[in-house]
This record gives sequence, structure tokens and C-alpha cells, in this order.
Amino acid sequence: MKHAGKLNILSVAFPFAPVRTDTAGGAEQVLAMIDEALCEAGHNSTVIASEGSCVKGRLIKTPGVKGSIDPNAAEFFEEHHLLAIEQALGRREIDLVHMHGIDFAQYIPRTRVPILVTLHLPLSWYPQDKLTNPPEGVYFNCVSNSQYESRPEMPTLLGFVDNGVKLKNFKVSVSKHNYALSLGRICWEKGYHASLDAAKKAGIPLIIAGELFPYEYHKEYYNSEILPRLDGESYKFIGPVGLEKKKRLLSAAKCLLVPSLVPETSSLVAMEALACGTPVIAYPAGALCEIVEDGKTGFIVNSIDEMAEAIKMADKIDPAVCRRTARKRFSSEKTIRKYFNLYRRIIADFNSAPLRKESKKRILNG
Repeated sequence: MKHAGKLNILSVAFPFAPVRTDTAGGAEQVLAMIDEALCEAGHNSTVIASEGSCVKGRLIKTPGVKGSIDPNAAEFFEEHHLLAIEQALGRREIDLVHMHGIDFAQYIPRTRVPILVTLHLPLSWYPQDKLTNPPEGVYFNCVSNSQYESRPEMPTLLGFVDNGVKLKNFKVSVSKHNYALSLGRICWEKGYHASLDAAKKAGIPLIIAGELFPYEYHKEYYNSEILPRLDGESYKFIGPVGLEKKKRLLSAAKCLLVPSLVPETSSLVAMEALACGTPVIAYPAGALCEIVEDGKTGFIVNSIDEMAEAIKMADKIDPAVCRRTARKRFSSEKTIRKYFNLYRRIIADFNSAPLRKESKKRILNG
């Protein structure tokens, strides 16, 4: 590393989702946040991401998705990602490659710089051999304690960095309206059919906002489980929303419903809701139990019936307590500081010693 004070980071996004601040994907939002922070701190940020991305640093675009994503399409996009990574490493001074995609193993480059892979999704979804027997120079981090606790034996897993959100973006003062909200990717694991059923039982309108990505199983879920439950008036799906509309929706909602059916490794939208003073009602799935304080900032429920009852009690949650909790616990500045420290420790360790257990301890202990 030639410039001890300046970081030169190559961030690699999931090939199928553009990186923007208003995207539905949590991994893409985190990458955008890190990229912006690197630039604001005077570091060099290069981002490899699909067409349609918008970043603060240098963007290297790969082809955007224009149709359904199947195995053949995936191979095409992953090949373009690998080519872009190799070209970036050949042309630019890079200190560390930071990868964010679940399919990272398909385009890990051969390089003399360290690679950090942030594991944004449940660990069981990744190729286990790549986690437990990674290529030399590849390190991992989780994004919550609950995710970290679920780990297999991983020799280069360097703890976890909690996600955070830009709290200043969610200082919105609007009056509450009589509707519940669900917001995120439209897919089975998010469980938004349960949101609809619970809202109907509670007699409260529901708005679902988010991205329907071009995966066949996502579209099948929407057509079979979401569409039949909509009426276009009290229960409606409004599609993707930008940052400004998301803030207004979150701030005005009676509550946010998060009925996830798989262990959530984090939940940016739950953090954003609390920053807006909106309570969160969630299933006890993974990190949601870390984010939502039952009876204080929302409710943890175990069924549609319990969710319906919690919706009726949402007014008992103090919005000011939600906001204070968000300011104390979910600051993006804290997340960025931890990533910058982790970058420096990995780079210094990689350049001074071979990978071994003692090396891992130095990185974790700083």
C-alpha cells in the first residue's frame, strides 16, 4: 500500500441488482453507503456494478438485466463481472477488494491483494466449501451477531459489522395515517402474504412497496400469493419507491410489518422505520430480534393472528422512543468506522504475514 493514509477500495456488487441509494436490496444499499463514505473521506472508491447503478466513486458498469434471470443468464453476467474485476486490478492501484454478492465464488479473481466478502444473506445459502476452505487471501464478515452465531467453522471469518442507516435522511415530520406498510423485495422469504392477511384481520389498510425482480420464482410468488390478496384500494402493491417517497411512507405509517420466513441477517428497512418513529412488528427471524425491542419499539409475534393484534396496539408504542433508539443503535457512521478499521487491519496483516490463526487474532483485536 503506497499511501498509508489513503484507502484504494474496489467494491464488487451482486451482478443482477443496480447499486443506488434508493434500491430495494440491502447489500446494494450498504455498498452505496460505503462508497459514498470513502469518497467523502478522501479515499479512492471504485465500484463494479450493473448498468443502472449510480455511485459517488468511479463506476465500472457491467451489463444490466433485461429479461428473466436463469442459470444461463447468470453465467453470462458473472463472466462479465470477473472480466471487469481483472481489468480493474490490472489498471488501478487497489489495496483491497470488497465483494458483496451471494455468488462471489463465481468471480473471485486471482490477485495479490486481500479480498473481503461481506455475507449479507443466511450463511446456509452460500457454497459451504468456499466458507470453510476459502482461497488464500479471502476474508469474511457477517452483518449481525445472530448471523455470526450461526456460522460453521470458518478460518477467516472476522466477526461481524452491524449494518446502519443514514439517520439524517429519515428526519421527517408528518402525521400518522391509518395504514400499515411492508417494504422490500417481493419474494416468498419476505412473507408479505402474511402482512396482507394480518392487516385484513386487523381491519387496517396495507401498502406494499418494493421491487419485483425478474426471477421466475419471485414472479410466481407474486402472482399466486400477493396479487389475489390485493384490491387496489385498501390493500395494494405500488412497486418500487425512491428515497423521498420511502421516507414519507415510513413516517406516516401506523407500523411496519416484517413477517420474514427465513432468518434475517439484518433489516435496514426496520432501522429506517424506527428512525422515522414508526414501530416495527416482526416475526422472530434472525436479527429481527436484535433490532426490535418487544413492547418498546414494536412487537415480536409468532403468527398472523398475533400480528393482527399487534397492529391494533401499534399506537401504544412511543415514536420518540423509536427515534431515540435508532439514533443510539443504528448509525451509519458507526458502521462505516468499523469497515474502515477492518480494511486497514486486513491490508496491514495481509502485507506483513501469512494467513494463520495468530493473524486472524491480530485483525479482530486491532
